[in-house]
Amino acid sequence: MSKRVLGLGLRELSPCIREKEGRSMNEDYMKEENSNEKARAWLAACSRHESRRGRFEFDMDSAALLVLDMQRYFLDEASHARVPSGRAILPNVNSLVAMFREAERPVIFTRHSLEKGEDPGIMGRWWRDIVREGTPESSLVGSLDMNGSDPVIRKTRYSAFVGTGLEEMLRSTGVDSLVITGLTTHLCCESTARDAFMRDFAVFFVVDATATWTEDLHVSSLRSLSDGFVIPVATSDLLKQRRV
Repeated sequence: MSKRVLGLGLRELSPCIREKEGRSMNEDYMKEENSNEKARAWLAACSRHESRRGRFEFDMDSAALLVLDMQRYFLDEASHARVPSGRAILPNVNSLVAMFREAERPVIFTRHSLEKGEDPGIMGRWWRDIVREGTPESSLVGSLDMNGSDPVIRKTRYSAFVGTGLEEMLRSTGVDSLVITGLTTHLCCESTARDAFMRDFAVFFVVDATATWTEDLHVSSLRSLSDGFVIPVATSDLLKQRRV
């Protein structure tokens, strides 16, 4: 191999190689017992944009909950793509699902997978890894609080809005704000949040009900999103909006 590949020296390239060979640098940066403490620290990291929070009041009557890609591919211990902190967000995700269900507001789940022969596009070339429909890893984990009436959208791109009909589903139920949870923070969650904002939805991004492979990626995503696209919130703060 040349000492320089697309302008990257071997020193800069080696972390990319390590990621491809099993993501050995992944971090178990959040656990269930410290999630609230972490949430407060992450909100503080986004505090320079605090003044914008008051411009968007959370209203349960016009909100929907989106739970992105809580699949075995990302959560099973044996998976090479496992997000170590992914299991820690499950209780928070389920608490929000219960809250929205009690309020009779939409709860929408997504799964990322491709049918046999379906073109993965540039994502397939980028990752050299495809989650195929019908495989065990494509399924949502059984510990999610789901019932038969919850819609489950299959998607093939980072954003849940691309090629899915999600926007039409939200508009038809009177939704104008979206609460985003799930995996992974800086890829599917962030892409979906940005697309939602571009479609004039107010976006509430739950900092301790989303996760990715490292805390640095998680916090970097929260900071950039809070600058121009979302209101970052903690699970505990949203749960205070529960109807009595």
